[in-house]
Amino acid sequence: MNSNKPITIAAIGSHSALEVARGAKDEGFKNLIICQKGREKTYAKYYKSKGETGCVDEVILVNKFSEVLNPDIQEKLKAANAIFIPNRSFEVYINDYDAIENKFEVPMFGNKKLLRIEERGFKPNQYDLLDVAKIRYPKQFKDPKKIDRVCLVKILEKDREFERAFFIVDSYEDYLKQIEQKMYIGLFTEEQIKKAVIEEFIVGVQVNFNFFYSPISDRLELLGTDTRRQTNFHGITKLPANYQEEVLKKITISYEEASHTAVTVLESMLEPAFEIGERFVKACKELTNPGIVGPFALQSFIVPGPPKKDIVVIDVSPRFPGSPGITATPYSGYLFGKPVNVGRRIAMEIKKAQEQNKLSDIIS
Repeated sequence: MNSNKPITIAAIGSHSALEVARGAKDEGFKNLIICQKGREKTYAKYYKSKGETGCVDEVILVNKFSEVLNPDIQEKLKAANAIFIPNRSFEVYINDYDAIENKFEVPMFGNKKLLRIEERGFKPNQYDLLDVAKIRYPKQFKDPKKIDRVCLVKILEKDREFERAFFIVDSYEDYLKQIEQKMYIGLFTEEQIKKAVIEEFIVGVQVNFNFFYSPISDRLELLGTDTRRQTNFHGITKLPANYQEEVLKKITISYEEASHTAVTVLESMLEPAFEIGERFVKACKELTNPGIVGPFALQSFIVPGPPKKDIVVIDVSPRFPGSPGITATPYSGYLFGKPVNVGRRIAMEIKKAQEQNKLSDIIS
């Protein structure tokens, strides 16, 4: 990229693009959003920059998000002197980590080689990272015959390979029964069953810790905390207990995410949270150079003692976490004196790296 030319911050129009655009604008950068036809109005109309309103400066329309890999689209991004911000939708719609690493030539914020650890079928994956970091995560059962407690089964869906079907079992017999039922309705394939993750069901309070590691300042920051709400799981839990059993006979629980809710934690939990965050940053450096750069989230449950409350990490997001409501929590304000969302924090890091001629430290 041209260090003497103004930088444009870019993302695909899904997941967290508005937060990227607003953050870029707040720090004085132009932004560019790649939109899929039929899904562009949010960015090209409702939040398009007009005078003092809106936040999206420029839109590039494509037929499919995967076309961001096309040479002509990449040339447009390079001509804009873009730094690209990856998010989960980018990974899902490309669906090819080798292509992301080797064919996407636009400078990308963060370490693109860490993105694939989110997928459990790769090595190293998030469990390997958590092992190296000595971070607690749910006990796993590779052999369903050994299920001896309430477990959560995670299997990629047949029709939406980026979404996972979840169901709860408490024995091998229960596992076989539910597999048969869900195979009958075509929820997943036999091949996907072989790749299923079976893990202990954690009972606790869900809190996602949204961190930012700055290689420029060599500092780990907690930008905010949130929890997730899924359909139709949360709707079912709102029913009186005597109705839940009858409803579950007729429908399958879905854990598809629908919204995020800001939460706060006891201050006594902040030090343990930072400790696992620091161990995660160190483990990333050990497994892949240069390690984690920028935002990441440790999706967790706080569980009771004895001997004391603990944090169990159930999932890792090694990129933009996509939870704009975290600015409603006080943690970035404690650090910066004002709420700072992930999009703005990325733009702040890019600006600082540019001022110190260290852009190569934050892009890949």
